[in-house]
Amino acid sequence: MDALKVLECGPPLGRQPLGEGAAVGLARVFKALGDPVRLRIVSIVAGHQGGEACVCDITEAFELAQPTISHHLKVLKDVGLLTSERRASWVYYRVVPERLAELSALLAVPAEIPAEVAG
Repeated sequence: MDALKVLECGPPLGRQPLGEGAAVGLARVFKALGDPVRLRIVSIVAGHQGGEACVCDITEAFELAQPTISHHLKVLKDVGLLTSERRASWVYYRVVPERLAELSALLAVPAEIPAEVAG
């Protein structure tokens, strides 16, 4: 199942259990964010002036080869957390705020979980 479609339809976890397909799709997104380099990349891009960062700005923040950074950027794009735009010889990356908001809403759990969900 496409991770992006899973995020669009899910109620908060505290309201309804995830189905198998939704869990698989969401696991891809969380796995992408579970890597420390990728989490730092999202943080760098989100915190960069104007909400976008050039690949050169991202690469200089790490002691990793450029192909490794490109791989991490591709993974983040594949799960819908980043978008990119080529300008001349540089690529600029932006966080997809709607995706982060959907993850946040999915993880929002009320102070008290209803008894029928809690078991």
